Amino acid sequence: MPRMLDVSDEVRAEIGNEEADRLLAGENAPGSYDCTSCRTPGDSEHERTSTVLFIGEETAVLAFAHAGCLPSQVVQVTEEQLQGAVRSISGDTVDLEPDKIVPEQAVLGVTSGLVLIAGELHPALVVEPTAPVVRPGTTGAGDDFLPLLIEQGFMPLSELSSVPPVQHGWSVLLAMGQLHAVLQPGAHGSQPVAWWQAHQPLQVTEGWRAAANKHQQVLMFAAPVGSIGRQPREDLLRDALDKAAANGQLVGAALPLAGT
Repeated sequence: MPRMLDVSDEVRAEIGNEEADRLLAGENAPGSYDCTSCRTPGDSEHERTSTVLFIGEETAVLAFAHAGCLPSQVVQVTEEQLQGAVRSISGDTVDLEPDKIVPEQAVLGVTSGLVLIAGELHPALVVEPTAPVVRPGTTGAGDDFLPLLIEQGFMPLSELSSVPPVQHGWSVLLAMGQLHAVLQPGAHGSQPVAWWQAHQPLQVTEGWRAAANKHQQVLMFAAPVGSIGRQPREDLLRDALDKAAANGQLVGAALPLAGT
C-alpha cells in the first residue's frame, strides 16, 4: 500500500531516486513507527509522515516523523554520534556516498511524562538532542548542550530527590490542552521567544495536564544525545533520568506554566 510520505529534495538527493520511489510505493517504509521528534507512534498509511535522514561519514539512518512535527530533512552527524542518535530514533541503515556532506545540525527530541518526586507527581518534559550541540559560531566535535543550559540558569542534578529551582523568565506554553513551546526570555527584556517550538501542537495526557494545572509549573530535564533514548513507559523514563543524573548528564529547572 502506498505510504503518505514526504521525501524532500535533499533527502532524495542523498538516498537516490530509486530508493525514494520505493519508499513512496510502500516497499521499504514501515506502516507504524515512533516519531523521531515527539516520540509518539505514527502510521505512514494513514497520516502524513516525513522522512528524516541522519547521516554519518559512511552510513546513514533513515527515520520517520509526523509531518506536523518535523519537515523532511537531512541531519549531519559524525559516525560516532550516529550510534548515539540510533538510540533515540528508529530507522534503517542505508548506503551513502562518502562525498555527500551537509551542514551539521541537531534536532531536539521532547518527551512528556509524569515524574514522582517526594511522593508527588509532577509534569515533566525531557529534552534530548539527536546530535551533540556546539556553541553558535563554533565548530568541533564537542558537546556544549548542558554547559549552555547551565549558563542560562538550569541546575546540574545528581539525583531526582527534590523539585529543581524555578527558572524565571522561561515558561512552558500550553494552549487548548496541547503543548506548543518552551519559551525563553527575549533579548534586552523583550517579549519571550521560543527556545523549542512544536511544528504541530503535541498531545499530552489528562494526568499530565491536570498535574500541570495543579502545580502551575512544568519540570524540564535535559540530557546530552544518547543519555535517555526512547522510553515507552514512564517508569523506564524515570530509570533513564536517574541514571543520567548519577552519571552527571542531567540538568533541570521548574518552568512556570503559560496557558492552560
